[in-house]
Order: sequence, then C-alpha cells, then structure tokens
Amino acid sequence: MPGIDKLPIEETLEDSPQTRSLLGVFEEDAAAISNYVNQLFQAMHRIYDAQNELSAATHLTSKLLKEYEQQRFPLGGDDEVMSSTLQQFAKVIDELSSCHAVLSTQLADAMMFPITQFKERDLKEILTLKEVFQIASNDHDAAITRYSRLSKRRENEKIKAEVTEDVYTSRKKQHQTMMHYFCALNTLQYKKKIAMLEPLLGYMQAQISFFKMGSENLNEQLEEFLTNIGTSVQNVRREMECEVETMQQTIEDLEVASDPLYLPDPDPTKFPVHRNLTRKAGYLNARNKTGLVSSSWERQFYFTQGGNLMSQARGDVAGGLVMDIDNCSVMAVDCEDRRYCFQITSFDGKKSSILQAESKKDYEEWICTINNISKQIYLSENPEEIAARVNQSALEAVTPSPSFQQRHESMRPTVQSRPPATRTSSTGSLGSESAALSALSLDSLVAPDTPIQFDIISPVSEDQPGQAKTSGQSGRRTNPFGETGGSKSETEDSILHQLFIVRFLGSMEVKYDESPDVVYETMRQILAARAIHNIFRMTESHLLVTCDCLKLIDPQTQVTRLRFPLPNVVLYATHQENKRLFGFVLRTSGGRVDSRQTSVCYIFESNNEGEKICDSVGLAKQIAFHAELDRKASEKQKEIDRVKEKQQKELNKQKQIEKEEKKTLSNLEKS
Repeated sequence: MPGIDKLPIEETLEDSPQTRSLLGVFEEDAAAISNYVNQLFQAMHRIYDAQNELSAATHLTSKLLKEYEQQRFPLGGDDEVMSSTLQQFAKVIDELSSCHAVLSTQLADAMMFPITQFKERDLKEILTLKEVFQIASNDHDAAITRYSRLSKRRENEKIKAEVTEDVYTSRKKQHQTMMHYFCALNTLQYKKKIAMLEPLLGYMQAQISFFKMGSENLNEQLEEFLTNIGTSVQNVRREMECEVETMQQTIEDLEVASDPLYLPDPDPTKFPVHRNLTRKAGYLNARNKTGLVSSSWERQFYFTQGGNLMSQARGDVAGGLVMDIDNCSVMAVDCEDRRYCFQITSFDGKKSSILQAESKKDYEEWICTINNISKQIYLSENPEEIAARVNQSALEAVTPSPSFQQRHESMRPTVQSRPPATRTSSTGSLGSESAALSALSLDSLVAPDTPIQFDIISPVSEDQPGQAKTSGQSGRRTNPFGETGGSKSETEDSILHQLFIVRFLGSMEVKYDESPDVVYETMRQILAARAIHNIFRMTESHLLVTCDCLKLIDPQTQVTRLRFPLPNVVLYATHQENKRLFGFVLRTSGGRVDSRQTSVCYIFESNNEGEKICDSVGLAKQIAFHAELDRKASEKQKEIDRVKEKQQKELNKQKQIEKEEKKTLSNLEKS
C-alpha cells in the first residue's frame, strides 16, 4: 500500500493555524469516510437481512465499490491500488450476485461484525474525541484570556496562582486531548482500509465455504487475488500497529518534555532567551482601537517572513501582511495595565502596532528578532551567526580599546559641513582635529564610569545658572497652528522652522567637544549600554530647528520638553552607515558650586533623516552667523553715526563760541 498522510503529533503543543487547517482536512476526510461507510454498511446489511433480495443487495454493493474512485476524499483519493482492488471486488461480486445466498450466521461473523465495529466503535470514538477536544480548546482559550488580563501591578497571589493553575491544567488537557485525537485520526486512515477490505474478504470466504462453487466461479486466479488482498490487509494492520506504537511513544515523550511549557511564563533559567533569531512565530495579543479612548485585544498567530510581519487567524489558509519591518523601530510600552507589551513603528512613522506577548521570554525574543530583522540581517547567508556577532560586538563594546583611532578606521560616520561660526567654537579644522585626536586615549573623550541618561530630563532640574533662563522655557506649550495667544513667540521672527520626528537614545557628559569622534564614541557607548541592559524603550519627540535654538516638543501635548540654545551647540554629526543615528554636543556653563563649563552629548534616532537634521542645524547656524554679522555691522554703523553726530555738535558749539567772542570784541571796540 502507498504511504498514508498523517497529522504531526509533535506540533500539537504549538497549535498553529497551519496545524488547525490540516486538522480540518482530516476531519472532513473522517466525515466523508463516515458517510461512505454508512452507505456500505447499509448495503451489506441488506445482504444479511434479506436473503430474498441478495442479488439486488450484492449488485448495490458492487455499484458502490465501482463508485469509490469517483468519491472525493480529501486524503487518499488518488490511491490507485485501493481503487483497482475495489474494482476487482466489484466485478467478482457482480458475477456472484445472481446465484449466491448467504447464511446469516456466517455473514454476521465474517462480514457484518468488522464493519459494525468500525462504524459503532471507531467512528463514534472520533466524534467523541472531537467534542472533547473542542471543549478543551475553548477552556484553554478562556484561561489564556483570563491570564492575559492579569495586572502587572501588585497582584493578588492567590488569584494569580489560581489563574496560572487554570492555564496549566487547560493547556495540558488540550495538548493531551489533541495528541490522542490526532492519533485516532491517523489510525482511521488505516482502519478505513481494513474496515472496507476485511468485510469483503469475509464475504468472499463465506461464499467459498458454504456454497462449494469455487470450481465454477472462483478460479485459481481469483484465489490468488484474494490471498494477496489478505496479505495486504495483514501488512496494513501490522503497519498500523507499528505506527500506533510509535505515536503512543511520541505522546509519552512529548508529555514529559512539554510539561514545563504548559506554564504561560516558563522558568528563564531552563528556557533562556534567544537573542540571535531572525525568524519567530507565535501567538500575540494585538490592540485594536474601537473608539477615542476604548480599545479591544485580539489573539492571533504572528510570524515573520523575510522583512515582513504576518498574522494568521484560526481557519485561515494563509497569513496576511501586518507591517513591513525593514528599518522599523521597536520599543517596550506601558499599555492599559497589561504586561509584556511592545510597539512596532514602521520606518516612515506612519504605521504602528501594539502587541502583547504571553511571557517575558517571548516578549524579549520578539523585540530582539524584530530588531535583527530591521537591520536586514536576514538577507545574509548565515543570519543567526551575523546576529550573534553583532550582539557579541555590542557586549564587547563596553571594554575600552587601546586606540580610538584604530577602532574607527573601518567605520567612520560622516560629519556635516558647518558654518564658520561653528568651526570657530569647535577650534580648528577637521584635519587638525583628527591629527590631534590620534594621540588621545578614550579617557580624554569620555570620562570612565560616566553615567548615561536614558530619559529626557529638563536642564532646569540640574540647577545650572547659565541655562536658568533658557531652561525656564521648558514646559511651555507650543501652539501647533502658529498663533501666539497675545504673547510674542520667541521663534516668531526666526526665518527657519523645520520639524523632525526623533527618538531619544541617551546623553552623557563628555570631556572633549572639539572633534566629531566624541559623538561617535558616545553613540557606541549608549548603544552598547542599551543592548547589555535590554533597554528598548525610547521617548519619541518632535525636534524643531530654528535660527535661535533646538526644541524637543511632546507630540501629544505640544509642550516643550527641552530647549537647546543654538550658540551652545558646538558640534553635530551623523553616522555613516546607520543614517538614522545623529547627535550633537551642547556646551553649558557650570553650576553655582563649580563654575567650569561642561559639555553634554545627546544621541537621537530619526526616520532616515539624520543627514537632513544636521544640514538643517548647519543652515540654522549659518543664518544665525550672518544675522550676527549684520547685527554687529549695524551696531558699528550706529556707533559711527553717533560719533559723527557728536563731532558735529562739538563743531557747532565751537562755532557758536567763536561767534560770541567776535560779537564781544566788536562791542568793546565800539565802546
């Protein structure tokens, strides 16, 4: 007999939509078998029940056997050996239908008993297992839903234990029921052949035994055929028993191995997080907005396919595209008091999706996988090896290397051209900076153990008198429609207004602010620290570039989070390979206790606009530089005009005095 299709018992715990779809095919096949066996049973029962209508009953049986090849079985429909065997049986039964009378006891033992057992025991067992599995599946879905609603705040340990135990029990029950259900459906593929062949074989043997007409109707060729069929039935039975034994052993092994996986949040020490994945699949809860403030959560099966995130509901044949995750950003978020939530934002920032994982392990693996895919590592020949090297490089990045110059030889970001005012504040040309920096160590750029700030904190809280006035502007609401509301905006007279979407990665104090290499080193340390400490959360803001300052604005409330005076921005650069990364150095005056100047480097991620932002900052500094030149020229001209006016007044005064003196002399002469 040819190979028989089987349901994969190993995939019952995952319970993917593909497995459910394949299960639906087997269930449809079982229904077709049940329908066909019922017809065959009725035909054979007519043979057993009505001896006077034996000829008509055997003719109907022959007819049904001939129609087997027209039956549309989802599985095994193209079994040519089975079809030809049944066709041969149909031919012989048709020849014997007019002259054979079957003894009731022989027919009951040899023909009716096997097919009755198959119909009443095996097919009903399938229906019972199907109902039990459906109940277990519904209980598991309900338990998962209750578990997903657990609050991440201070929890009632009793409720959490009850819900966790409920998930464990329901998942175990579903898994075990599903495995036995799959085993029964796989066994049915063997039993259906036995149930159809064995009654026919018994029927023919009864004819040979009781009517002694073998010499006329049952020749040697037919006897050989029947012998071959008997051998085939025994072979199928042995194959079925072997397969059942294998499946039972597989079920036992899987029950033991899968026991820890029944818990919704398995022990991380036994199941470590895999951070080098470039493909992942599993169930996630997706948030769908149903109103302005209301939302609903839907559990679906998600999987990655190349650079795409796909989702598939139960019953669907194939998945649908959710989002293109090439160059996307992913971050952890707090959402409606649910745990393990993260947000994926497309590269252009126009589409985002909030998802909830079932466990902390899945939560971290999904974030790491999407991060690896966003870097397009999956396009390489060995994506997991490259992802491992990238992550290992991030871990090793915290160990200072002996030469800063050597570390940046292979990958040096591009520095945007700066106006003369910026070069003046940075002291020196790029060539002299690089030459001077080659002799510097890492400690000359960034002090060892310098703390990294991952959240946006307004400088006003740092008690810096040099920025008290400008920082006092923080927290002021910016009108998105450009209206001033009765008070003149500080950027109203600015020629340049450019807005960019950025995400704050971190900032740290630097010791050197006269070379772009300090920006590269700060990028390296901040990204390495984020990778080591699993910090995925980033604060999204709007960066407003004007001729006076740089502003970070809250996109929701339009409140200014931070204000950076443009003259204090002494350095800015973008990464050469990752165009989304850029940073700038802000030079500020010291506090009340320490009057020394400090420099802080801020690092941001944008939507492929790093160079545009640096160009915009450079343009703003050029405009500010020329405006300052015009202001100084205007003041100088005013000073010259004042000097000329003063000289003219003194000259007029001198002439008046001389005129008075002449008049006095004239009066004296007359006297």
